[in-house]
Amino acid sequence: MKPSGNTILITGGAAGIGFAFAERFLAAGNEVIICGRRADALAQAVQKHPSLHTRVCDVADPAARTALVKWVLEAFPSLNILVNNAGMQQRFHVLKAKEAWEAYHQEIAANFDAPIHLTLLLAEHLARQASSAIINVTSGLALTPAAFAPVYSATKAGLRSFTLSLRHQLEKSGVEVIEVLPPAVNTNLGGPGLHTTGEPLDAFADGVFAGLARQEKEIGYGSSQARLRASRDELDNGTAQIWAGFMKGNPNF
Repeated sequence: MKPSGNTILITGGAAGIGFAFAERFLAAGNEVIICGRRADALAQAVQKHPSLHTRVCDVADPAARTALVKWVLEAFPSLNILVNNAGMQQRFHVLKAKEAWEAYHQEIAANFDAPIHLTLLLAEHLARQASSAIINVTSGLALTPAAFAPVYSATKAGLRSFTLSLRHQLEKSGVEVIEVLPPAVNTNLGGPGLHTTGEPLDAFADGVFAGLARQEKEIGYGSSQARLRASRDELDNGTAQIWAGFMKGNPNF
């Protein structure tokens, strides 16, 4: 993937990991479009970086995804990189799950349906570009699920599997397929204060961009980098340790 001269769409780009990526892509000399659900967050992003292009879009809504792609291709026909970053995380115990199904399906729609749908909508366009890429942001929890966030972990594992298949399918098309697997990062994913002990956002983003510069196809950081080459026993032990650590601090979960 070339470092500059790209036109890049980042979902969930107004805050957290998506915004950190947008800042770095801008600094490298790229045209960057970000979308998100909240107009106020997008406006704040533009205040910091006036050259950003924005679009309000709830990627959990299939009609909104279709409208997003139509707008992007009309306004930015040179689009050559899709970053599927938007996501949500809910923590719940299945024996206490009393919400209507839609509350849980929203997480599946945002984390799993959206990146696959956007990929299908944009794949042919990207394959026609001289240089193009799809970057899917999964999670270290795709390898060692956090039992307290069962749907989130499952959607990220599913997206990782889709990414691996996509890389094979697009191998001869010229479209690079890159997976970023964040560990816990200090963002507001799942709600403020839940990831304050995670990796510093800027350090993580810098690490990812160093991986992009090395042309890596799978980019982890810290604990997620170690998990990429871990044995099955190590992954199973990691999953158990995550659950035990969480329950120690949340005995009434």
